[in-house]
Amino acid sequence: MAVLKDENSYKSILKGTSIFGGVQVFQILLALIRGKFVAILLGPAGMGVAALYTTTANTLQQFASLGLNLAVVKEVAANRDERQKISTVFAVARRLIVMSALLGACVCLLFSPLLSRWTFGDDAHTFGFMLLAVMVFFAISSAGEMSLLQGMHEVKRLSKASIVGGLTGLFVGVPLYYFFGTGGIVPAMIVLSLSTFLFYSSSVKKSIEVDKVKFVWSSHKPLVMKLIGLGLVLMAGSLIGTFTNYLINLFVRSFGSLDDVGLYQAANSITNQYVGVVFSAMALDFFPRLTAIAGDNEKMRAVVNRQIEIVSLILTPLVAGLIFTAPVIIRLLLTESFMSVMPLMRWFGLGILLRGLNYPMGYIAFAKDNKRLFFWLEGVFGNALNLAVSCVAYYFFGLVGLGMSLVACSLTAYVVYYILNRRLYDYGYDRQTTVSAAYAVTAGVTAFLCSYITDELAAYVAMGAVFVATCVVSILRIKRVIIRQ
Repeated sequence: MAVLKDENSYKSILKGTSIFGGVQVFQILLALIRGKFVAILLGPAGMGVAALYTTTANTLQQFASLGLNLAVVKEVAANRDERQKISTVFAVARRLIVMSALLGACVCLLFSPLLSRWTFGDDAHTFGFMLLAVMVFFAISSAGEMSLLQGMHEVKRLSKASIVGGLTGLFVGVPLYYFFGTGGIVPAMIVLSLSTFLFYSSSVKKSIEVDKVKFVWSSHKPLVMKLIGLGLVLMAGSLIGTFTNYLINLFVRSFGSLDDVGLYQAANSITNQYVGVVFSAMALDFFPRLTAIAGDNEKMRAVVNRQIEIVSLILTPLVAGLIFTAPVIIRLLLTESFMSVMPLMRWFGLGILLRGLNYPMGYIAFAKDNKRLFFWLEGVFGNALNLAVSCVAYYFFGLVGLGMSLVACSLTAYVVYYILNRRLYDYGYDRQTTVSAAYAVTAGVTAFLCSYITDELAAYVAMGAVFVATCVVSILRIKRVIIRQ
């Protein structure tokens, strides 16, 4: 248990967040570079073809994987200290991963003529979709291997595999665009998925020792059903979220305009890219650590509180910086014509800060294996609330109303999660977590309110002062919590 204790120290949490956050930033940069080459070598039409292939592949992966990835992470993390159990989990997980990968590839291959007609309106891309089946197989397989590494909390190997796989995909894929034009799009996607799979797979073999266990349906059926059950709950929640976003966009188009839909998506995309690395790092690093000690409420409470402290200290200056530099970010990533989304982005920043505080609490039910509560909270309650509040707020306040909706929904979810987890799992804040959460909310609200000062110069001076102050306070408090432990 000394290993688990060390993993859940403030220093380890910061290390994991910084490593995974850095990897996410690096992967975003690789995606931007790859996108730039696609734009130069293939032009707008080529970018459109690449986007349609990517969207189709992602949809097939989402359905075929059956939500198994996070379910595998949970089961691996919960049993990683017992060699016999973890060997069984690996054997069953790998069998399910291969089956889901084959399912996705077969669907893509068999329906390639239909996919070509639905996606491009003709049969010209049928062979392209037949080739895409190979990419789907390796993409699902690599995601499965990544889940095994994530569950074992192999932070360094997971990050190295992600970086090396991404670089290989870039340096091998770009020449394919150059020599084959749009015909090189799918082969480039295959190279990226294959290289990622090979590096993840080799990392698992090098870092994790397990016994060979023969898969026997009769004895392994309970574990198979457990993993599939958890996966289906996650997939259902994800699909409900996707459908909710579709309905919100449909409402905005119906009661507003296509321009409003575009502005809303642009603001949402920029905000998520700006702070999304923090949430991605939490998903990769925090969840396996939480699952490993989920059976002990006292240890669970300590892990969640430490995570909230670190998240609040990292996210607060990021959000203050987003509110302060919103005009620069819009001009840099978009154009002058998108400046009207600046107030919306600032509301989004405040809402994301509140979401960051309740995000660690949202994992508790799933880590505790209470999939019904998780589904009703995350899948049904959260999305129903988002849909209702977003539509009402947009109807009365326009685009800014969608930002108000995020703040209202995040605040409501925060209160609900805290009350339920306190009653069911004896969860509660300690003094240090209360101070950190109060600091985050106070600083975020102050920066947000400063943006509404009527004198523009005074507003930016005030926002800049809050941003600098949050950077200083966060650095000092991070040093203090590391020394304190």
